[in-house]
Amino acid sequence: MGRIFDIGRRFLRTLLVGAAIAAGAVLPAMAQNRDLVVFAAASLKNALDDAAQAWRRETGRTIAISYAGSNVLAKQIEAGAPADLFFSADLDWMNDLAAKGLIDADSRVNLLGNSIVLVAAGDDPREFAVQPGFDLAGALKDGRLAMGNVDAVPAGKYGKGALEKLGAWDRVKDRVVQAESVRAALLLVSRGEAPLGIVYRTDAASDPGVRIAGTFPDGSHPPIVYPLARVRASVNPDAKAFLDFLRSPKVRPLFEKQGFTILDKSVSGS
Repeated sequence: MGRIFDIGRRFLRTLLVGAAIAAGAVLPAMAQNRDLVVFAAASLKNALDDAAQAWRRETGRTIAISYAGSNVLAKQIEAGAPADLFFSADLDWMNDLAAKGLIDADSRVNLLGNSIVLVAAGDDPREFAVQPGFDLAGALKDGRLAMGNVDAVPAGKYGKGALEKLGAWDRVKDRVVQAESVRAALLLVSRGEAPLGIVYRTDAASDPGVRIAGTFPDGSHPPIVYPLARVRASVNPDAKAFLDFLRSPKVRPLFEKQGFTILDKSVSGS
């Protein structure tokens, strides 16, 4: 009878553990043994993939990186997704999580800067002076303008704000095709599905199918800042270590190679 009771108790414990996992709970011991999970803006893919490879060469440990629009990732973290670090393409979505107590405020750092550009297909030789009075509607001809979602995706919000300031938004707002991320918008231009698009300079550099046709002046939009922070619920010891690794001078060339500017002084060693 005692043996049957022990078997039943072990079976019940197994069911409880399984239920906890199914419900999204992560046991501390399991969290310590799993790969580090980083939620990162889609525009970081090339640079962050290189950084993850450098980390693996140095430590022997791997990292799982989920790329999407910052808005999508922030909502997933809010819903309890098991992310250890969040690397956003703008301050708004990081601020949203901070206001809800979902990130470790002491770990937060504004790491990178970027800029937005107008891109055209690689075989389109046109150049545009992006300035007040810019006739973007005329440049589109019968085509559409590819952008990230202008209400949620950071690059889309920056692009809409810049076009409003330059006086071009009202004439093109009904001709915008809004993508779920800046990389998706880039792909629309690269595939020839849209003649022009607004993306980050770093995205334009990542795709040989497009070329930069114009650059938005700095004063046309707020500074583009990429904040990085540990998710408060994370218990993975590699979270702080990898965050510090991304801030180290050895990673700086990987970001600069993709066209990012370094905002965090500790990276430059100054």
